[in-house]
Amino acid sequence: MELTVTESKNSFNAKRSLEVGDKSYDYFALDAVEGMEKLPYSLKVLGENLLRTEDGKNVTEEHIKALANWDPKAEPDTEIQFTPARVLMQDFTGVPCVVDLATMREAVSSLGGNPDQVNPLNPAEMVIDHSVIVEAFGRSDAIERNVDIEYERNEERYQFLRWGSENFSNFRVVPPGTGIVHQVNIEYLARVVFDNDGLAYPDTCIGTDSHTTMENGLGILGWGVGGIEAEAAMLGQPVSMLIPRVVGFKLTGDIPVGVTATDVVLTITDMLREHGVVGKFVEFYGNGVKSVPLANRATIGNMSPEFGSTAAIFPIDEETINYLKLTGRDQEQIDRVEAYAKAQGLWLEQDAEEAEYSEYLELDLSTVKPSIAGPTRPQDRILLSEAKETFRKQLGDFTEDPICEDDSAAAENMGAEGENQPDYDKSSVEDANSAWPGNGESAAQGAKGRHSNPVEVESGAGGKFTVDHGMVGIAAITSCTNTSNPSVMIGAGLLARKANEYGLRAKPWVKTTMAPGSQVVDNYYHRADLWKDLEAVGFYLSGFGCTTCIGNSGPLPAEVSEAINDNDLAATAVLSGNRNFEGRISPDVKMNYLASPLLVIAYSLAGTMDFDFETQPLGTDSEGNDIFLKDIWPSTEEIEETISEAINRDMYVKDYADVFKGDDAWQNLDVPTGKTFEWDENSTYVRKAPYFEGMPTEPEPVSDIAGARVLAKLGDSVTTDHISPASSIKPGTPAANYLDENGVERKDYNSFGSRRGNHEVMVRGTFANIRLRNQLVDVAGGYTLDFTQEDAPQSFIYDAAQNYKKENTPLVVLAGKEYGTGSSRDWAAKGTKLLGVRAVIAESFERIHRSNLIGMGVAPLQFPEGESHESLGLDGHETFAIDGLTALNDGEIPKTVHVTATKDNGETVEFDAVVRIDTPGEADYYRHGGILQYVLRQMVKS
Repeated sequence: MELTVTESKNSFNAKRSLEVGDKSYDYFALDAVEGMEKLPYSLKVLGENLLRTEDGKNVTEEHIKALANWDPKAEPDTEIQFTPARVLMQDFTGVPCVVDLATMREAVSSLGGNPDQVNPLNPAEMVIDHSVIVEAFGRSDAIERNVDIEYERNEERYQFLRWGSENFSNFRVVPPGTGIVHQVNIEYLARVVFDNDGLAYPDTCIGTDSHTTMENGLGILGWGVGGIEAEAAMLGQPVSMLIPRVVGFKLTGDIPVGVTATDVVLTITDMLREHGVVGKFVEFYGNGVKSVPLANRATIGNMSPEFGSTAAIFPIDEETINYLKLTGRDQEQIDRVEAYAKAQGLWLEQDAEEAEYSEYLELDLSTVKPSIAGPTRPQDRILLSEAKETFRKQLGDFTEDPICEDDSAAAENMGAEGENQPDYDKSSVEDANSAWPGNGESAAQGAKGRHSNPVEVESGAGGKFTVDHGMVGIAAITSCTNTSNPSVMIGAGLLARKANEYGLRAKPWVKTTMAPGSQVVDNYYHRADLWKDLEAVGFYLSGFGCTTCIGNSGPLPAEVSEAINDNDLAATAVLSGNRNFEGRISPDVKMNYLASPLLVIAYSLAGTMDFDFETQPLGTDSEGNDIFLKDIWPSTEEIEETISEAINRDMYVKDYADVFKGDDAWQNLDVPTGKTFEWDENSTYVRKAPYFEGMPTEPEPVSDIAGARVLAKLGDSVTTDHISPASSIKPGTPAANYLDENGVERKDYNSFGSRRGNHEVMVRGTFANIRLRNQLVDVAGGYTLDFTQEDAPQSFIYDAAQNYKKENTPLVVLAGKEYGTGSSRDWAAKGTKLLGVRAVIAESFERIHRSNLIGMGVAPLQFPEGESHESLGLDGHETFAIDGLTALNDGEIPKTVHVTATKDNGETVEFDAVVRIDTPGEADYYRHGGILQYVLRQMVKS
C-alpha cells in the first residue's frame, strides 16, 4: 500500500541511485539544485518533494528554483504544491471523510463518471481512538465496561468503517482499543523514509487531527488539516501552500532534576505563542538537540497547534535510529532511514553548520521549572510554585460567590487537612458513576480573602465529604502528548508507588482515569509491577483512547455533579493532555489545567487546585510526620532505571504484530457489502453527505454578497471547539431534539464527535458550545438574535439559520483575533457552510480553520489592520453587503473587498476587508464552491 507516483520531469537531473546493503534505491538528490543543500531541514524535505513530483504544471522548474533561493527574511508570497506521502486519520474526523468518499462515488456516477475512480491514491490510515468514553472508573473492570459501552453505541459507525476498509483500496483501519492515533503513528505507522517499489523518499504525512505534528519528533514533515483537505490529498490533490518562514529554535543545556518533559513543552508553548509562529515552521537545531530523547521530541512536536505553528520539527539523527530499533522496525527500514538521511544532508551532524532561519529563539533547558497551564488555554503557563496564588486570582472570573472575609469556619469544617484517607475498595462500587465514601473530608481550604462556598455531599456509598470552588472533579492521565512518553508515564507510576507506601489516596470527589496511548504502556506497567500502586491511589485502566482530552471524560458521580451545578461551583480538571479550552473537558467543570502525569496524580491526592505543594502536606506517615510532594517525587535515576528494566523491543513487536486485526467484537461486526454504500435514511450516525446535491458539471460564477445578516458576533480566541460540535449533547438543544424525534433515548445521545457522520446532528450543534459568547445576546451558549422575527427574539443559532434560509438571507460571522484556534475540525467549516454563512470577517485567522473555510466555499475576510468590529462600531444588527468577490471569476484574487454595513437607521459603516484566499489553488477551490466539488469535477473531466 504505497503512494501512486507520477514520473518526474527531472529537469535538474537529480535522480540517482543509493546502495544500502544488498538493496539499491532510486532517489532525487537535493544537491543537484544549487542552494537546496543550505536550506533548513524542513525546507529540504519540501525541496525533495518538489523534485520528485515535478510535472511542469502543478510543480515546475520555477517552483523548485524559488525554494532553493528562499529568502529567510521575506514574507511568504510564493505558492508551491506539496504532495504528502500519506494521510492519517482518527475516527471522529475519519468517519465524515469516508462518508464524503462514499457519497462522491454516487456523485461521480450521476455526473457520468466511474465510481471506481473514487479511491485513495495515497496511503490512508485511520486509528479508531476517539470514541471510548470513560463511563466506568476507579474499578478493576473499568476498561471492559467502557469497551462494551463503546461498541454498543458505535456499532453502526464501526460497521461503516469496516465497509470502507474492505471497499476502498489504499485505506486501512486500526480497530478500537489499540491506542491513540499519534502514538500508534510514531510507534508503528510512521515510515520516516518510504520505499515505494525501489524509490526512496522522505515520509511526509498530513492528518485530520491537529496533533499529527507529533510525528515531527521523528523528522517527519506533516501537520494537521481539515478532513476536507485530507480527502483531497487522499484523492491525489497536492496541498497548496506558501513557502513559509522558518523559526530556528536552539536548545541547550539539560533538563534539571524534578522537571518533566511536560514542563519543557509548556515552557516552549508559552515562548512560541508569545513570539508568534502562526503559519510558520518551527525547527529545532543545535548540538543540544542530540540530548533530547525522542519521546520528548514527540511531546514537543505534538504541541505545535498549541503554540500555533504549522509544524515543529526535529532532524533525523542517532536518537531517531535508536527509537526505530526500540519500537520494533525491521533492520532494512532502519538502514534505509540512516543511509538516505545522510546522503541527502538530512542527518544532524555534531557541530554541523547551522542553516539560516527567518527568526531565532533559544531555550536553556536547565532553566525550565515545574509548570501547569490553564485554566482555559494551553499557552497560559503557570509556575507550579505560583499555582495556588494564581488560581485564587483567577477564581473570581468563574464564580459569582462573594469573597470570604473570615474563613475560620471553613477551616474548621475542613476535617483534619492532610490526614490519610481510610482505605476503601472502589472496585466494589456497583454503579460506575457512584462516588466514593469520603468520611468527612473536605475540598474547602478555608483561606482568608477568597471565594468560598463549601457544600456537603453524601455519596451513594454512605460517606460524606465537603466540596468547594477549586475542587478537582477530574484527574486524568490521558492524551497522546504525554502517554507516549515513558519518562513521565513511568514517573507517574513510581509517584503512585511512593504515595501508596504512605497510604495516600485520591480524594473521594475526584474522578480518576488512566487512558494510555498504546498497549505498550499497559505492558510496561505490568512488567514494572506499577499497576497495583496506580490502582491503590485510584488510577485504574479506563481505555486505550483519547478520552478526557477530547471531551470524553464521561459523567461525574451524580451527587458530585449535582453539588457542582446546584451551587455553581467552579470545579477544576487536571489532565495530562494538550487541550483545556472552555467547555471541552466536562460540562460540570469550568477550569481546566494541563499538567504532567505525575502532577495529575499529585492533584488527585490534594483534591483541590487551591493547594501549595511546597507548604501543604498531602498526608502523614504512620508516625504522624507530614508527607509532602517532594517526599513521593521519584528521582531521575529511579525513572531511568525502571525504563531500562521494563521496556524493550519485543514489547513493541508483539503488540503491533496484528494491529489491523482487532478483537472478536471488531471481527464479528456485520459488515455491509457492495462498492457503493447502502444508506439508511433512519440512521442517526451515518447519513449521505449533502454537499453534492444538484451539483452541475461546471461551477456557477462567484457572486457578491448582499442583504446578509450577522449570525454571530464573537470576540478573540474563538476556538474550533467553540464552533464545531464537540463533547456531550445537551438535552433540550436542537441536536438533542433531533435525536428525540428519531427515537434516541437520552442515555444513548453519545457525543457530537461520534455522530460526525450525520450532518443533521452536526449542523444543529455548530456554534452551540455552552461556553460560546455571542455578543448579540447576553447569555453563553448557542444563541443569537433572529432578525426574521418581529423584535428579533433570542433563538437557538440553528433555528435562526433555518429561518434565514427560508428567506434566502445570506449570513456572516464577525470575530476578533485568532479565529479558529485549536483542533483541525473540518466540521467547524462544514457546519458554518450548512448554516448558510457566506463569509467570516475576523481580525485574524488560525491557519487550519482559514483553509477549511475556503475548502467549504466560505470566504475568510480580515478587518483592516488595527480595526475590529468594536472599533468600527458594529453591533451585529446591521445588514451587510460585500462587493468585489466577483473578481475571482476572472482568475484574479482580489486583495480586498468592499464591505458596507447598514444600520437600522440607515447609517452605514464602510471598510475594505482583506481577502484571505492566499493562493491560486485556494481560489480554484473557492470558485468551485469547495475543495471536494473541485476534485469531483476534475475526476469526471479526466
